[in-house]
Amino acid sequence: MMDQIAVIGSGTMGNGIAHVFALNGFGVSLIDVSQPALDKGMQTISGNLDRQVNKNQITARVKEEALGRIHPFLSIAEGVTGAKLVVEAATENTDLKLAIFTQLDQHCGPDTILASNTSSISITRIAAATRKPEKVIGMHFMNPVPVMKLVEVIRGYSTSGETTNFVMQLSRRLQKTPVEVNDYPGFVANRILMPMINEAIYTLFEGVAGVEEIDTVMKLGMSHPMGPLQLADFIGLDVCLAILRVMHEGLGNPKYAPCPLLVNMVQANHLGSKAGVGFYQWKKDSKELQVSPRFAR
Repeated sequence: MMDQIAVIGSGTMGNGIAHVFALNGFGVSLIDVSQPALDKGMQTISGNLDRQVNKNQITARVKEEALGRIHPFLSIAEGVTGAKLVVEAATENTDLKLAIFTQLDQHCGPDTILASNTSSISITRIAAATRKPEKVIGMHFMNPVPVMKLVEVIRGYSTSGETTNFVMQLSRRLQKTPVEVNDYPGFVANRILMPMINEAIYTLFEGVAGVEEIDTVMKLGMSHPMGPLQLADFIGLDVCLAILRVMHEGLGNPKYAPCPLLVNMVQANHLGSKAGVGFYQWKKDSKELQVSPRFAR
């Protein structure tokens, strides 16, 4: 089994992926385009490891060893040197991902597996930007990565069985549960989740019920740990919109068309927890959620 991997992107998903690999004994090159982004990513990893120490899930020594396995880079060319697997966790933007995979194709060896953490963009399309589509695969972790057990392993049109089996085994080594799926818009997780979130937004948009009422019905009536509107805020409303648009375009079915309210909120930069406001108001270090004044009843 390999020992060295690279992660592109030090944001929420990228730093979580780096965290999990380092904690399970891998050397990790964490790559981003700016030093402040890398510094923030490393701080987040350290803080999340501290939480595990405080919960007696790991020891302080294990934390320091994991941090010592992560090395930041500002260059893809330097960061991927010696990596047997590269996991791309950049922003959910097709053009950006295609550009990254074109670079990876130039700088990685012929045996390097190239994985994308995309939540909806076609693995087949991404693979077509390389000269070795059989080595390209989707490795869709769930947020927060250190906590959530699922990894959607997405097999593109040309992904080889050898590549798929390797990533399935690797995911288990990370103490995750991998599920193999085929490459269609939204895969499984978002194919089911995003229409539910979109319908919840339509339910609010059409005045059927308020934010808290909708979330309460789904939490108490359907045993969801988090209501769909709160979850949308947590994911990021811009991310939800991007995924719905990928599904709408890729499947050509009007049922995936994003609710106009969602479009307006993204245009207004009310993106959810990361912006401080979405369907709820989000305050740092506060566990109490209040409905956004826009939707107060």
